Amino acid sequence: MIIGGGLSGLAAGIRFARFGQKVLILEKHTKAGGLNSYYFRKGRLLETGLHAITNYAPPENKHAPLNRLLRQLKIPRRSLKFRQQQTSEILFLGKAALLFSNDFSLLLSQIDEYFPESTRNFKAMIAELDRYDPFLPRPKISAREFVSSFLQDKLLVEMLFCPIMYYGGNDEHDMDLSQFVILFRSIFQEGLFRPEGTIKDLLDLLQQQYKDFAGEIEFSSGVKEVIASDGKVIGVITNKGEEIRCDYLISTVGVPETKKLFATTDSAARFSKLDAKKLSGRLSFLESIYFFEKSACKDFPLDRTIIFYNLNKKFVYQRPDDAVDLNSGVICFPGNFQEDQHDETLQMRVTHLANYELWRQARDDDDKSLYPAMKTAWTERSKKVVGKIIGNYSENIVYEDTFTPVTIERYTSRTQGAVYGCPLKLKDGRTNFDNLYIAGTDQGYLGIIGSMLSGVTVVNQHILQRI
Repeated sequence: MIIGGGLSGLAAGIRFARFGQKVLILEKHTKAGGLNSYYFRKGRLLETGLHAITNYAPPENKHAPLNRLLRQLKIPRRSLKFRQQQTSEILFLGKAALLFSNDFSLLLSQIDEYFPESTRNFKAMIAELDRYDPFLPRPKISAREFVSSFLQDKLLVEMLFCPIMYYGGNDEHDMDLSQFVILFRSIFQEGLFRPEGTIKDLLDLLQQQYKDFAGEIEFSSGVKEVIASDGKVIGVITNKGEEIRCDYLISTVGVPETKKLFATTDSAARFSKLDAKKLSGRLSFLESIYFFEKSACKDFPLDRTIIFYNLNKKFVYQRPDDAVDLNSGVICFPGNFQEDQHDETLQMRVTHLANYELWRQARDDDDKSLYPAMKTAWTERSKKVVGKIIGNYSENIVYEDTFTPVTIERYTSRTQGAVYGCPLKLKDGRTNFDNLYIAGTDQGYLGIIGSMLSGVTVVNQHILQRI
């Protein structure tokens, strides 16, 4: 049984079911996807979570994570069409800008041009990263200390960390070197892409593959309690009161979220002796989605796929003291990938760090107008800041929507809206229960490809070996 019908859960389900095994996915919402899903507003499909997929690889690179994943899921590469990013940018206003694409030599040439004194040390750092296995259990190592030991130019260090933290940083200020290695490879050395179509098309394909292998999935069926006895999980009780027994259980909903599912103190303590506060991630985001008529956006940077910007000398990645930190952010154009489908509308997504506690307090306030007013105010402030980077766009918006940390928590069950999970990663997926495993972000695999590989790896290493 698998808790959670996100991409990791679907991948684990497909991998297990293709060997003729009986598997059930329980998903609390009405559709699959978890953090990467979709909804409809005014006839438009709006994606949640997905900006771009990391870990791009050409078909001939058989050992690349993307191609290994497709083989494990028995999905032919030729059945999918991928659109690579054009050019993305790291923009530190008034200081410097670095371009990168799926051709790693572009970033190398940019560093050689703008940070020539760092070129040799940057290449030495790459050589060291290439030898590093991020999946081996080892003590936590500061990524910032590692990078700074090679690169003395502080500005270059901050610029490299900006996209990496925004696309996978689960801790404030710094990250474990293993996480840095995974993200550096997946973003800079392999690159960004999107499947043709929308996240719905990808989810439909995965669900059809799962069903073709006779996998079962129940929607609107969240887990209320995990039942354990004598060091083993024996089943779950759903929020409908149904008790379902299982031989193995994979949870893809996160470490703190899984701990909450144990009704007894003894079972919760056995799962993890750390309290909820230490398990919970602190980082969440405010994200706005905008649609424009393309004819009105001739001055937009249509040759840029993603812009990671920072307005300060130092990049600060932490839960802000205010409701939102507008000093940095991500500006993503999901249509600005190669071989665009030439839609009549242009989409833009803007992401900023946000303070979960302040948004929760506003939502829970007796004055029910406080939360929507706060959301409107911060969205308008964001428009002014982003408008200075790409040009004024407010007048051309035909539709917009905004998510806050409490929106993320509500629809994904991620505690405090922590998109990238908790700082504690269970690299081998094992728990203190003999047949309960963690897959997904909190196993330490990052990004969409990483999350799906996590589900596959847990099945391969821990379950298929035992049946």
